[in-house]
Amino acid sequence: MAVVELTKENFEQVVTGNPMVIVDYWAPWCGPCRGFAPVFEKVAEANPDVVFAKVNTDDEQEIAAHFQIRSIPTLMVFKEQVIVFSQPGALPQGAFEEVVQKTKSLDMEMVRKQIAEQEAAEGAPQA
Repeated sequence: MAVVELTKENFEQVVTGNPMVIVDYWAPWCGPCRGFAPVFEKVAEANPDVVFAKVNTDDEQEIAAHFQIRSIPTLMVFKEQVIVFSQPGALPQGAFEEVVQKTKSLDMEMVRKQIAEQEAAEGAPQA
């Protein structure tokens, strides 16, 4: 599958309509972003069961602001509409492939349980 260009018009549809979406936040003037692009493309080609997408932070400033993107490139991985990975900086190909494989094997029932427990703990009155 080709890499999808995300805009404010299609972002929600792509993330909610696919079980796993990996988003690369980038800008055309960003050297590290341009350097990471071939790695992103290569890993995308090797994982046709995953949607790989890019957000041009210059063109889509609303999306970048919503997700508090402060540094580019930033990788963000959504699995079943939950952000399970978010990290600024270009990853080497091996590390990126590892993130993809670990995300594929995540037990989302367990992840949701941990999120609920964390939210409950944060909402509990302090002793």
